[in-house]
Amino acid sequence: MTSTKIAFIGAGSVVFTQGLLADIFAFPELRNAHIALHDIDSERLTTAHGAARHIADRLTAEGNASEAAPGTGGLRTGTGPLITAHARRREALEGADFVINIVQVGMREATRTDFDVPARYGLRQTIGDTLGIGGIFRALRTFPLLKSLGEDIAEVCPDAWLLNYTNPMAMNVQYLARATGLTRVVGLCHSVYWTIRDLSDLLGVPHQEVTYQAAGVNHQAWVLRLEHQGADLYPRLDALVEQNPELRRRVRVDMYRRLGYYPTETSEHSSEYVPWYLHHDSEVERLRLPIGAYLGIVDENIAEYEGTRDALAAGTPLHVEGTMEYAPQIIHSITTGTPRTVYGNVPNHGLIDNLPATGTVEVPCLVDGSGVQPTRVGALPAQCAALNRGYLSMNDLVVRAALEDDPRSVRQAAMADPATAAALPVERIWDLCDDMVRAHGDLLQPGLRATLGH
Repeated sequence: MTSTKIAFIGAGSVVFTQGLLADIFAFPELRNAHIALHDIDSERLTTAHGAARHIADRLTAEGNASEAAPGTGGLRTGTGPLITAHARRREALEGADFVINIVQVGMREATRTDFDVPARYGLRQTIGDTLGIGGIFRALRTFPLLKSLGEDIAEVCPDAWLLNYTNPMAMNVQYLARATGLTRVVGLCHSVYWTIRDLSDLLGVPHQEVTYQAAGVNHQAWVLRLEHQGADLYPRLDALVEQNPELRRRVRVDMYRRLGYYPTETSEHSSEYVPWYLHHDSEVERLRLPIGAYLGIVDENIAEYEGTRDALAAGTPLHVEGTMEYAPQIIHSITTGTPRTVYGNVPNHGLIDNLPATGTVEVPCLVDGSGVQPTRVGALPAQCAALNRGYLSMNDLVVRAALEDDPRSVRQAAMADPATAAALPVERIWDLCDDMVRAHGDLLQPGLRATLGH
């Protein structure tokens, strides 16, 4: 029986790769998988390869008994996984059943640009990876990679499922659908899962006993139903919010109180997708918003990577825990036929009635041996759909800019972005986009490198 082949694109995101591998190897049926690692950074690829070997040795049944697999450049741990490292992406993809994309184009330097240039215009961001100026330009520098990746998949592993973790999630999935024609694409994010875990902890109920439904768009979906043993938990949450003034100092709680449905992303993220918070000093203070927080996260990620690299060089054991991510669950369900429900980001196509058909929505998906099957939600509450439509309208302009090589659509997307429009007049928005184009340079497709002035 041929083992399942899983290709990691951007495997040099070593900490995330380790967590995913720990989840994969936790399933006995996947312990003989072929793990093909690819990254363009040779040091990071070597580190990822070493970390994968360590995890395989620790988590597979054969432990440390291993032997080289001739001709593969990889290592098979007894009857455990085959782990190979590839500088060439197409080699990693050859014959893959699943492709996990975790690439971050431009890494720390590009992310710092996404914050530093807008900050000179007085534009505040906290995370900058989904909407806003940061989200727009992260998408534009990621799209060329997605197009070439999609072309490679179509040629060397056309039946593979592409499981995308790279942000901005909704824009990337929409672009993949429009630019590559791939249909087996699902965007994955842990925000719904962890929102339910956090709410369960807050409410003092076991998360395994909570039933729920959420839907919307990535990082701005809504908990439509939250129940424990048949009882609605929202009245209980209302009482906690009323009793605890510190809870009311969270953006997502503030949005919940005003919109009636709890949003599925952190306050730092949520603050960037609406015009009400970041532009106002009083709201930044009231809601304790950490401006530029993501830069600290990036530095922490680099420190974790360097710690892993140094530990491997010293022969020090790595402490790796599972992450409960959706990709390993999807792989297991499709491979074994085990039914599960996960939350996925997919083209709308009638799943949510009052959102654009061409947009990417986040909905419950059934997974089994036949693949990933999104479920129809119907209509969202009107106020929730109104916010989501603005989000998707901006996404559509960014995707159009890339598909049509139209730099004006980039500026129009920034004009349509709620937080950017709240902070800057249109001339300054266009100037900012020009400066971002200059700063990112060759990371953008050639047709979008033009500066337009006012």
